[in-house]
Amino acid sequence: MISGRVVRILQAGGCVAALAATTAWAQTQPAILNEIGIDQKLGAQLPLELEFRDSNGNAVRLGQFFDGRKPAILTLVYYQCPMLCTLALNDTVRALKEIPQTIGEDFDVITVSFHPHETPGLAAAKKRNYVQAYGRESAEKGWHFLVGDETAINRLTRTVGFRYRWDENTNQYAHPTGLIVLTPTGAVARYFFGIGYDPKDVRLSLVEASQRKIGSFTDYLLLSCYHFDPNQGKYTWAVMSTVRAGGVMTLAGLGTLIVFLLRRERKQGASPVAETDTAPSPAGHRSDDR
Repeated sequence: MISGRVVRILQAGGCVAALAATTAWAQTQPAILNEIGIDQKLGAQLPLELEFRDSNGNAVRLGQFFDGRKPAILTLVYYQCPMLCTLALNDTVRALKEIPQTIGEDFDVITVSFHPHETPGLAAAKKRNYVQAYGRESAEKGWHFLVGDETAINRLTRTVGFRYRWDENTNQYAHPTGLIVLTPTGAVARYFFGIGYDPKDVRLSLVEASQRKIGSFTDYLLLSCYHFDPNQGKYTWAVMSTVRAGGVMTLAGLGTLIVFLLRRERKQGASPVAETDTAPSPAGHRSDDR
């Protein structure tokens, strides 16, 4: 049996080794970490003429996925990513399953690999997995998994502000993750960062990006009560808007009251003073006669 002292020594040694490894990684990574991220480019127009290949190996243009009515969600991943991209796609499908809008009917999803050497076969395998996980038939025609050459990938990622780098030390891409919501004409409308996407936020962003061409009356009411915080990448309760609206209404009410009181005072000031009801004295009569 290993003594408690030996266990403590081994644990201490493991902590030291882990700390040394973490320190060594941190010393080699800052240059890459400073180069990755997502720069918000709201309103940026996707270059719709860019060509990619779909999961069947067919050449497609980005413009084919925008009909002027339906918004879209863009996800940038690479299919052989060992961890983060899978987590992001898993969370994407989880959030999309919880909203009433449906892929292929109300909006499309465009998933593009930023690895220029990945193949349509890899895209097809991912599509099978995630369309099955989503569980709605229309996703087959509405969720597009694409691959492309380096030129097309670079232009697309620069347009939407997606910055990533190849890490020679790990033979993997260092990259951010998130969802990019697009208007029906292919312009950037919203960004959601990281993972853990709130279905309500995703739903409202799609309704808003569609210029309210999709969604329910309840969604429209929610949009009037919430506003999007680009720093947090989420919709927040519009408390300040409500306070401002209440303040404006209060000032308007006070102004109306003041005008009413001033008008009433002027009317009272303009009324003739009632004459004293006193009978005239008889002619020649002096009140002080004795």
